[in-house]
Amino acid sequence: MARQARWRTRGRLSYGMVAAIVVIYPVASVMFRLRYRHGERMPATGPVLVVANHISVLDPLACARMVFDLGRLPHFLAKQSVFKGFAGTLLRSAGQIPVARFSADAHEALAAAKADLDAGNVVVIYPEGSVTRDPQWWPMQARTGVARLALTTDAVVLPVAQWGPHTVHDYHRKKLTLRFRAPADYLLGEPVDLSAQRAAVRAGAPLSAELLRETTDLIMGRVRDGLAELRGEPAPLTFHPRPRRELPGDLSGSAA
Repeated sequence: MARQARWRTRGRLSYGMVAAIVVIYPVASVMFRLRYRHGERMPATGPVLVVANHISVLDPLACARMVFDLGRLPHFLAKQSVFKGFAGTLLRSAGQIPVARFSADAHEALAAAKADLDAGNVVVIYPEGSVTRDPQWWPMQARTGVARLALTTDAVVLPVAQWGPHTVHDYHRKKLTLRFRAPADYLLGEPVDLSAQRAAVRAGAPLSAELLRETTDLIMGRVRDGLAELRGEPAPLTFHPRPRRELPGDLSGSAA
């Protein structure tokens, strides 16, 4: 079946999404030279949970452009502190989802993300919760909210590896290097097959800590494999430990 025209698959745009496109599209075009591998793996319609590694505070800028270029509208989970004033109004209008991390309200973001997926949208999540602390930029251990979303929805779980935005903003050194069209590469992996796990959950199996961790590591392992392919080098066999606390400047795309 021929793929529909991209504007048709994107659907109607809210005023917040229009504002986001007007800002993000040209800025991303100037800042990054975006290159996509296996872009055809992005479904033209239906719910998609995009799971990506986190290497820079600029990741959402480049990743939003990637999703848009592939014919869909991205909805990110981002920490609640950026949803203030007029900017917050625009973000909510654009379908972005606030996350109150490290609080009892964090589960509300998961519920909102689930509802967004149930409505057939694209949700982008960075399960690491903040930029990786691995000195070689490999993924660190992820939070398990991504598994909860993956196991309780019918969304296509799409592992996406990204490499390049960290050369513009180096989180580890807290250094911004303004460059014109810095290379930013994206590899879309094969959708993760979770049919057996989903069937078990629907049959009454509990969402145990063990199941959530195993599913999270499975998904992030696919992201890590894609990153190894992008980088042309072998990936480590384990995930870097998570930091004990959030640091100033962290920008999250994670729920829990």
